[in-house]
Formats: sequence, C-alpha cells, structure tokens
Amino acid sequence: MVGSAVVRHLVVAGVTPRCVSRTPTSDAVVGELGATPVRGDVADPASLRAAFDGAEIVYHIAGVNTMCPVDAEPMMRANIGGSRNVMAAAEAAGVRRVVYTSSAAAIGESEGEVGTETSVHRGWYLSQYERSKHLAERAVFEAADRVELVVVNPSSVQGPGRATGTGALILALLRGKLPALIDTRLSIVDIDDCAQGHLGAATHGKSGERYLLNSFTMTMRDAVSMLEETVGRPVAVRWVPAWVASLGVVPVEAVARLRGVKPSFCREMVRTLRHGHAYDGSKAASELAVDYTSAPALLTRLVDWFGSEGML
Repeated sequence: MVGSAVVRHLVVAGVTPRCVSRTPTSDAVVGELGATPVRGDVADPASLRAAFDGAEIVYHIAGVNTMCPVDAEPMMRANIGGSRNVMAAAEAAGVRRVVYTSSAAAIGESEGEVGTETSVHRGWYLSQYERSKHLAERAVFEAADRVELVVVNPSSVQGPGRATGTGALILALLRGKLPALIDTRLSIVDIDDCAQGHLGAATHGKSGERYLLNSFTMTMRDAVSMLEETVGRPVAVRWVPAWVASLGVVPVEAVARLRGVKPSFCREMVRTLRHGHAYDGSKAASELAVDYTSAPALLTRLVDWFGSEGML
C-alpha cells in the first residue's frame, strides 16, 4: 500500500520510477500505476544491483508486516536480510541516497511516553514485527557507508485501500463484529501524508536522520466517538479491562498453536494494544514539508471507501 502511494505521488510529480517486481502480476500493477517494472527480489542481491543501475535515489519500502506469526523467520529474513541486501546493492550501483521505510514501532518508546526520533528504546519488544523493524533499522544505519540514508518511521498507515491493522479494527467496529475492546492510544498516518513524507525525505531529509510520520494520536474512546459522528449512528462497543484481554487470549493462542495455524488473536497483539502508541510527527512537518490530514478527514475518507467497496 505504501509503495503504491509513493509511486502515485512520484508520477504526479513528473517522475517515472522503476519498481522492483517479483512476478508478472506485480509487473501489471506497477505498469498501471505509471511506473516501469524491473525484475528483482530483496533476497537476490545481484537482481537489486542490476535494478538500481543508474538510479540516484532508491526507496526501500518492501517488507513483511504480520502479527501472531507461526514462524517469524521469513519475516526476519525479508526485513533484516533484505534491507542489508538493498543497502549493499545501492552502494555497488553508485546510488546517491536511500530512503528507507522503517516503522514507528522501531522507536521502542516506553509505555505512556510520546515517541520521538530521539526516544531511547525500552530494550524489549512488544512483537516479532517490532523486533524485525528495529534490527533492520540498525542494520541499514550500520551499512550506510558511501550512501546517504534517510529513514522514515510511519505510524499505523491507514486510508482508502487498506482494511488491515487499525483499519481492520475500525471496520469490525462499524460492522458490529468486534466482541470486546480495551481503551488505548492510537497513532495513525494518512496514506497520502506517508507518501508525502517519503518524497520529502528524498529531497529535504538530512542524511543519517530518522523522521516519524504521524498524522494524529487519539484514544480508542475518542476514535469511537468520532466514528459515531462520521456515520451518524451509535457504534456498539463492549469495553473490557486490559487484564481480561490478557487472560482471554491465552486459550485462543494455545488452540491455534496446537492446530499449527496462525492465531487470529495472540499475546503479542494484546501487548501492543495495552502498551498503546503516541508519536510526535512534527519534525517531518517542519523539515519534510508534510501537511498532515486531520483525524475527521481521514476517518470520513476511510468510511466512504469501506462503503464503496461493499465492506459495510
């Protein structure tokens, strides 16, 4: 989703980007966006070297984002090893700058803290995904020798086209299919704001710096109230204490593990929700010229898209 949005913004800006593609299906998607597909894979350094030849800027957006994995190793290889491969290929190809898509999760702020680019990591991980992105970010900084590196750290990316992550929670709420909810803090970046941040990082970002991309932060209760205003009707919610969610998830996860399938709900998901996230995206606003979308505007666009896709 982020990659497609960045490509769309580049095309609007008059750039025809090359996009690394692994399959003919992806080739077609890239072509429809107005970009040029080139065959490659983050697991294949030689293909990346050929794809980057002659490029001045590389956007490394590819990655795996999953919660509750049965086996986290494929995600680790893609996010950490793949990022090392991109940096090595960029250097070999003479690329001037790499814009690396990390995650706000890599910040690792302590519970209750508003995360900034200079926050000290708490020293432990809420999820395997957080671990993969934190280690991947460290890897790209270590590999940035003769290549300029600018890192962007988006919070939960939402907007038309995405119904996963926080978007899945919002959709389930609207459909009355969320059995219970705990109050927490959400940080969301609009998909177009995220794309703006990437382009700004390429042109205005300082090498060696990271930039949090976050349109707004709100509590789950405030999000529910705003949703009710958006759709013009009450949204049924059963609020439960955080400790109840922590206890209830244990048997759900255990049954899934015994069956060898990915659980729909797991302890790392509850840990992440209980921790909550609040981020300060002001550095990107001032240095990358990101003009953030308001919460009501994003929720209106998202609800309209859900409706247009028949999801409601």
